[in-house]
Amino acid sequence: MNVISHVIKMPDLGEGIAEVELVAWHVKPGDMVAEDQILADVMTDKATVEIPSHVAGRVEALGGEVGQTMAVGSELIRIASTDGAAAPPERAKASALPAPPVAQLQVPSPPSAPLQSPLPLPVPTPKRAEAPASVRPPEPLPVPQRRPIASPALRERAWSLGVDLTHVPGTGPAGRIMQRDLDEFIARHGAPGRPASAPLAPAAAEPPPVRARVAVGGDVTEQIKFVGLRRKIAQRMQEAKRRIPHFSYVEELDVTELEALRERLNARHGAARGKLTLLPFLVRAMVVALHDFPDLNARFDDEAGVLTRHAAVHLGIATQTEAGLMVPVLRDAQAHDLWGNASEITRLAEAARSGRVVRDELSGSTITITSLGKLGGIVTTPVINMPEVAIVGVNRIIEKPVIRSGAVVPRLTMNLSSSFDHRVVDGMQAAAFVQRLRELLETPGLLFAE
Repeated sequence: MNVISHVIKMPDLGEGIAEVELVAWHVKPGDMVAEDQILADVMTDKATVEIPSHVAGRVEALGGEVGQTMAVGSELIRIASTDGAAAPPERAKASALPAPPVAQLQVPSPPSAPLQSPLPLPVPTPKRAEAPASVRPPEPLPVPQRRPIASPALRERAWSLGVDLTHVPGTGPAGRIMQRDLDEFIARHGAPGRPASAPLAPAAAEPPPVRARVAVGGDVTEQIKFVGLRRKIAQRMQEAKRRIPHFSYVEELDVTELEALRERLNARHGAARGKLTLLPFLVRAMVVALHDFPDLNARFDDEAGVLTRHAAVHLGIATQTEAGLMVPVLRDAQAHDLWGNASEITRLAEAARSGRVVRDELSGSTITITSLGKLGGIVTTPVINMPEVAIVGVNRIIEKPVIRSGAVVPRLTMNLSSSFDHRVVDGMQAAAFVQRLRELLETPGLLFAE
């Protein structure tokens, strides 16, 4: 029995990515691995990607250590397999070939390169086998989806079956396509070379999201190596503070009327539309205020010296997760009502915390809002989400005595702590913007008067 040594290289993840960080190994030398088993997690600028094995065998050597930056095309792992365990020659050859061309679309990477949010995969067109008379004809295909979300193992399986995932409805979080969804699709519609209702090969298990932390403990001290998202956060924060001359502006707001409105809306519509938090009102206030301050809804390329204003408000929502701070993007906040924005904020936060957020949902924000909720303190100095030029920080609401018309009355107050890029935003401009937010939030009827 011959032993074949297979070298699995770091795949091309698309979008011009030249190198990635190795954040976790799921195997070690000497382990036996199955085909489609997840070998390692790597991190791009925006997301963690799982790398599967396209062969079964024994791990001979690992090509890098956790925390190491690896170039696309470099050796990731070496696996030895016997004749019986190796991938079939036809499949290995197919995996090495580029995808067939598709009109007006960039050709995607081969199925062995796991993409977090790829373009729809083209469908191979082998000659369809004649279906037996006892097999029912396939049903019409569902309406195509723009960006199917699926694991690398599922994508490879769909490719091998000739199934275009843009037609497969997903029932997982954020519309993620699960193995059961692919099975049901094939049972109902068939696949090239496989009629509807034909038996299916066993599906690979859905790999769970994995987070990695490397710690070397001693008797007295502990050393924790920054890898993955934690290291990306550290790099981005350092770069933002190094390159952007921050200044902060803090103002106190009386949110008594706003809280009263929120409670009335929840009492009347909460059961049918969902409960509103304070955040959708803040989003609405920013949308209205930014109409008069276009320089703040912008991204600044300091190398080119170009400020790009945006008509649409793509609002970054700073979200704390177990892995660290992430900023999913609420797109086109100006196009939705309070409940629409509230629903999308909840979906994005849940996707980020569960590890299901996709790369496209973590990029393209034009301004960011950050809140620590009840832990918000009195004043914060938020760091700008580069290359944006402004960030609005929300502090906690407190009840305190306030003098109104000569009488001491209890009022609900809250501070807004906002930071600005002084290269782009002058102090007067920042102050005027925050005062506009104050006016809108203290007189909430103005939020809907424009």
